[in-house]
Amino acid sequence: MFWPQGKKVKVRQGTNVLRAAREARLHIATRCGGQAACLLCKVRVEKGGGSALSPLSAAEARKLGALAEEGIRLACQAKVIGNAEIHLPEDPLKAAVRKKLLEQQEDDRLW
Repeated sequence: MFWPQGKKVKVRQGTNVLRAAREARLHIATRCGGQAACLLCKVRVEKGGGSALSPLSAAEARKLGALAEEGIRLACQAKVIGNAEIHLPEDPLKAAVRKKLLEQQEDDRLW
């Protein structure tokens, strides 16, 4: 299950989260083509992290550092092995627009 979209997708065991998201027609940013080089495909595991995704590899742990302890994984490296709930990051452009709209609302309240 992908959040906040609420989309479910059934994939073969061993499929990485990046591929699963694509099969669900969801976008996860990446520049390296899934080679764990750009670190753009960070996702948060909401439920089932230990039993639903492959164990953290040494390379992934090294790249994520302390983020790995907070349930963050690289979508291109984490492989589905069970039922997982993954929270996708907000698109940076949408986040910037949302922030600007909130600022405008605050300004309107002040007047």
